[in-house]
Amino acid sequence: MNLEQIDGAAHRPDGTPSGVVVLTHGAGGSRESILLQRLCDQWAQRGFLAVRYNLPYRRRRPKGPPSGSAANDRAGIVEAITVCRKLADGPLIAGGHSYGGRQTSMVVAAHDVAVDVLTLFSYPVHPPGKPERARTEHLPEITVPTVFTHGSSDPFGTIGEVRDAAALIPAPTEVVEIVGARHDLGSKNIDVPTLAVDAALRLIR
Repeated sequence: MNLEQIDGAAHRPDGTPSGVVVLTHGAGGSRESILLQRLCDQWAQRGFLAVRYNLPYRRRRPKGPPSGSAANDRAGIVEAITVCRKLADGPLIAGGHSYGGRQTSMVVAAHDVAVDVLTLFSYPVHPPGKPERARTEHLPEITVPTVFTHGSSDPFGTIGEVRDAAALIPAPTEVVEIVGARHDLGSKNIDVPTLAVDAALRLIR
């Protein structure tokens, strides 16, 4: 399994994979984010081959915010999904945290690549404190089941705003509310990966 071209790391299940999961990071993060590692561990425990990968801007430099064109990052997402689809049969679930999830949702909305379920973590509905700058214009073009996992204290969108965003998608959706969590989805009391994976599996079947 050669994931070097997408700077990917694989979490393998026991036995033959039931499908493939392809996840990427937020604006300030990388594939080494604790959230992505825990999510991929959980998917592997459920029998899926899970890959966490770096977006093109992160491959160019190890730290800092996105640089260059977001279109290049979206091309990197298409590449990652295309590479990972060849790794196993079964459904393909794609998504990411914050910026990575938003860019993946734009790829899916543009129908640049086929996925079976979209899974979005801390979707940035708008910049903090600027609800008038909604980042939802492409959501009506998404035609695959979509999960939004979101903290109730996330400044990038209230749970109500996330539900309104999800309602724009003409496909089955589920909003997983993580009570008390902020944008990093950290929680001492709630098993975020289990809830998010459960929701995605419900939308596959």
